[in-house]
Amino acid sequence: MPQYLYLHGFASSPLSAKAQAMQARFAALGLDLGIPDLNQGDFSQLTLSRQIQQVSALILSQAEPTVLIGSSLGGLTAAWVAQQAAITERIEKLVLLAPAFQFLQQWLPRLGPDQLEAWRTQGTFPVYHYTEQRTLPLHYTFITDAQSYSDNGLTAPIPTLILHGIQDETIAIDSSRAYAASRPWVRLVELPSDHALVDVEKDIWQHTQAFLNL
Repeated sequence: MPQYLYLHGFASSPLSAKAQAMQARFAALGLDLGIPDLNQGDFSQLTLSRQIQQVSALILSQAEPTVLIGSSLGGLTAAWVAQQAAITERIEKLVLLAPAFQFLQQWLPRLGPDQLEAWRTQGTFPVYHYTEQRTLPLHYTFITDAQSYSDNGLTAPIPTLILHGIQDETIAIDSSRAYAASRPWVRLVELPSDHALVDVEKDIWQHTQAFLNL
């Protein structure tokens, strides 16, 4: 039996509504769903690379294959974890909820050149953390690190289910459409929701349960 891991989104935590709802669904079937805290006690030093390394170490510590479920930046992280040479064969399936493909291309223009330059020169930028319910500083290395990753490098043919809201205002669904169009091992399900996906939890579970044969 595989181990199941859920990767929460940016400025979130294992206590997020989607994470807790998914964990409860698994528990009802007598299955454990691990939810690592990707903040690692220091949100300010968060990078995509750090998340990839953290999750990769968890997978390598287990003998069983792994199913990764990831939300937003956690979804992008899951895809990159599965791309790692030492990890690919250990990943059974991926379930990605509004994955943050093309996220720098979508996020940075919203900041604008002045805010981005201030972030670069000052070193940190205030980000509202949804679980902490307060603003925390995030180092500019988050940007420089993310710039070293291109979605074009995600080529591992792992069975993947993407669930994305058509009204997503944070990560446009076109990014998932483009991702799925060039990867025949990916199935995209479009849902009548926004980035949070909280109003389609039942639909998410039905598609996930069927895809994972639970």
